[in-house]
Amino acid sequence: MRSKKLASQILIDILILVVVIVIFIVPFIFIFLTASKTRQEASLLQFKWPVDFKLFENIREVILYQDKKMLLALFNSTVLTVGTVTLSVVFASMVAYVMQRRKDRVASTLSSVMFAGLVIPPAVVPTIFLMQFLGIYKTIFGLILVEVAFGVPFAILILRAFMASIPVEIDEAAIVDGASPLQVFFTIIFPLLRPAIVTIIVTSAVTVYNDFVSPLYFLPGAKNVTVQLTLYNFISQFNTQWNLLFADVLVITIPPLIMFLFFQRQIVAGMTSGSVKG
Repeated sequence: MRSKKLASQILIDILILVVVIVIFIVPFIFIFLTASKTRQEASLLQFKWPVDFKLFENIREVILYQDKKMLLALFNSTVLTVGTVTLSVVFASMVAYVMQRRKDRVASTLSSVMFAGLVIPPAVVPTIFLMQFLGIYKTIFGLILVEVAFGVPFAILILRAFMASIPVEIDEAAIVDGASPLQVFFTIIFPLLRPAIVTIIVTSAVTVYNDFVSPLYFLPGAKNVTVQLTLYNFISQFNTQWNLLFADVLVITIPPLIMFLFFQRQIVAGMTSGSVKG
């Protein structure tokens, strides 16, 4: 009986591994190989090792294209990602703390309003009108605020679930010792949220970094280009140069991939923390 269960478990693991390889690893290898070829060899779109390895030359050409537009895009995406993640973590953690500790009707109403952001699609045109009225349209700061508004409901959901595992007695003991509410939160509660915060940082950073629609709508202009918009532009520019197009894809893919590989355990821990009590 045990041998049958063990054999079935091994078979399931093998099937999962095959699916992961086919869906994720094989396409990435194909991107890497194509980005490493010459223009003539890449046009064949064959899954084989390049005869003449040109990966670094292709990446250099992509970076220097149109007066180093890729470097500008990487800078803009970095500023956008860091700003969005910072504001999202601080704002979402404070809101989640209040919503978790308060049990009145106001907290329940606020919870319904915030979580409605998870299911209600964003309204693009009214948002553009509002940004124009505030004078933040076509600015990175304006797009940061938009990204924060889109990502905060999910961040609150994760942080609130994790905060449920922190005893209220910790807050009460700190208040008895003379700590103010802000001191209780930033010196005691906030450090305890580290697993959930790491999850928010990684998931939000990857989401914002890979976002294509929001920069296209709310951040138009040649100087406001992000990494995903460079890919959109390069598709028309390099439609016959598959080696440069895939080199651009490789440059865009590597940063979030490295972040995910380094923090995958923290992501799982933060997502599952607070789901089971006892």
